[in-house]
Amino acid sequence: MRSTVSGYSALSKAHKFSAAGLVTVAGAAALTFALVPQAQAADVQSAGVKTVSLSAQEFGVTQDGELAKAADDAAGQAQVKAKAAVKAEVKAKADAADRERASRSEARKPMKPAAKPAAKPAPAKPAAKAAAAPVKKAYADNLDGWISESLDILRAKGIPASYDGIKRNIMRESTGNPQAINDWDVNAVNGVPSKGLLQIIDPTFKAYHVEGTSWNIYDPVANITASCNYAADKYGSMDNVNSAY
Repeated sequence: MRSTVSGYSALSKAHKFSAAGLVTVAGAAALTFALVPQAQAADVQSAGVKTVSLSAQEFGVTQDGELAKAADDAAGQAQVKAKAAVKAEVKAKADAADRERASRSEARKPMKPAAKPAAKPAPAKPAAKAAAAPVKKAYADNLDGWISESLDILRAKGIPASYDGIKRNIMRESTGNPQAINDWDVNAVNGVPSKGLLQIIDPTFKAYHVEGTSWNIYDPVANITASCNYAADKYGSMDNVNSAY
């Protein structure tokens, strides 16, 4: 049954139910059911249902397309995520393999020897002892020893003489007595007697004394050394003296 409002006719109760059903299916399609002029009510009733049916079909196609597109997008995103996961897994495995190789390489490296402890400083050497004085050569306390010792001193000083020349003159002058003294010749008369093995007077002994020997005119070595020094100066060597000199 129809009702009329201000010259417009409304849809029947059955049409309203049909429209409500379409709204439930298609959403905004119910908006097509606006009030129309009364003159066109019958046409609207038939044409309106048909129009709504077409709109619902078209809406369904559109909705299916969007759902399909959404499904494709979701599938694409899932595929991208799956590829990313696979890529991440491959990278993780590669990183783990690199770490394993590095660990094995480090394990094969020879171990560095432990640092040697700092060497202890060498103990200070005791100060070198002063050079020991040369051992004095031992000479016999007799004529042979006296001549030998005197000859070593004469050679060190560069004064010429020989064992035979010295001994020959000693035997003539004093017969080998180091305490011999002449108290009768001209020297004795003048107050300067000849003394010792080679009968030398005090002034001559002092003038030709050789450093390193005694200043005692009766000392055998000092007497021989001073006498040879005097003979070398006056005669070239004691070897050249064959009489009183």
